[in-house]
Amino acid sequence: MTPFQAEREQMVEYQIARRGIDDDRVLDAMRKVPRHLFVSPEACAYAYADSPIRIGSGQTISQPYIVALMTQLLAVESNHRVLDVGTGSGYQAAILGELAKDVHTIERHPALAAEAEIRLAELGYHNVHVHVGDGTRGYAPAAPYDRIVVAAAAPSVPPSLKSQLADGGRLVIPVGSRRSQRLEVWDREGEEHHRSSSISVIFVPLIGEDGWEG
Repeated sequence: MTPFQAEREQMVEYQIARRGIDDDRVLDAMRKVPRHLFVSPEACAYAYADSPIRIGSGQTISQPYIVALMTQLLAVESNHRVLDVGTGSGYQAAILGELAKDVHTIERHPALAAEAEIRLAELGYHNVHVHVGDGTRGYAPAAPYDRIVVAAAAPSVPPSLKSQLADGGRLVIPVGSRRSQRLEVWDREGEEHHRSSSISVIFVPLIGEDGWEG
């Protein structure tokens, strides 16, 4: 058994599957990705706890259930190209790397991006590409994307993210105030975007030109 495998199994069973996450590919990815390698050594003992964890630069790695929920809402297929906004430590990007053909992930903090790039490469996620920049503007060079996920809260959906979504694509993003938000799911059909809403959440603010001011 690999290190922390038992903790991952318990995390998936008690924190994720019992709360309604039933996509087998998502559950398998959550069992496989070594979450403890995406937090500091000091936080390693808490890596599989039912809570977010601070990772530096004012950012967090999201609660396991929230990562699983957002990933299930995305409905990623093996041939998809995905944009992950807010790389952080790279954990969500790794989960997506297990599910998608290609993942582009963007982070505004160069230090976090550099650490995530090294970590992802060492773990063999060669289909995950890390970029530094303003996530509210997306990443135009690799657009369009079949799926876009945003790990920070926006006051409204950034227009660039909508425009970089492929026809038939889906965007999952927390939208609301700095203090509370709801997860929104946006599906593109031609030039129209249709919104549905999921649960109430609390995320760090999405800072950038089309987000909150820093």
